[in-house]
Amino acid sequence: MKNDTQIKFKNSGYILKKRLYTKRDTLIYEAEFDKIIKQLKKSNENINARWGSDLTKNLECENTSVLHTHNVQSFSSKMMEMIQDNRFLDYVEKIMGPDIILHHSKLFLKPPKIGSAFPLHQDWSYFPTKNKSMIAAVIHLTDTLENMGCIKLIPESHKLGQIEKSDGHKFNKKIHGSFTLEKAKSITAKAGDVLFFNSSTLHGSMPNTSLSPRKTILIQLYSGSDEVLNTNHTNVQLVLRGWNKFATRDSANSL
Repeated sequence: MKNDTQIKFKNSGYILKKRLYTKRDTLIYEAEFDKIIKQLKKSNENINARWGSDLTKNLECENTSVLHTHNVQSFSSKMMEMIQDNRFLDYVEKIMGPDIILHHSKLFLKPPKIGSAFPLHQDWSYFPTKNKSMIAAVIHLTDTLENMGCIKLIPESHKLGQIEKSDGHKFNKKIHGSFTLEKAKSITAKAGDVLFFNSSTLHGSMPNTSLSPRKTILIQLYSGSDEVLNTNHTNVQLVLRGWNKFATRDSANSL
């Protein structure tokens, strides 16, 4: 029997769970976030994941940036604790069931005044699964207002299904001919709030034009009863709860 959370998620394609983490939690995780950023900057790697799309060139200046890395749990045990928090997993279980697999995590820092925009896109094309169970969970470590480049999405757009060439790098008539980033629903949030959305939900974000940084951690998750079809993207295949029914010796050795 489906629960109220699952029904709402299925109907809307997203759900914002308020105050999932406490203020004390977010202060701890924000400190870890800042340590990761400091370490990344020392690495001299290219950590600017600015999209630089023609779809957003009229919304942002040329020197915008968004600092990024995959898999924050590879940097910090506290970040792993954040992902394994029972309050978080209990809520994920309401959405997708008892078998929960971590695909990857991402850190995003949108700096003040020059934080990049992200065009409307679907996530599914980057990491499709056979049964379409992939979801994103965006953990807000700072209060996020509209002028900070909060996530914007199109409610119920997951019902359009998996649109071909929906990765946001080029104009897509089914997406950008019908919807605009400016008119998409703004998901403002407090520190500790978590936004969950379907991998086919159209979403993006405007630039951060405020005087404050926007700090988020994105957790990509799929069901242990589902099978990942594309192995080009990093997939840590970490069982957070339950069982991975498609794990094999080869898949385990590929990590």
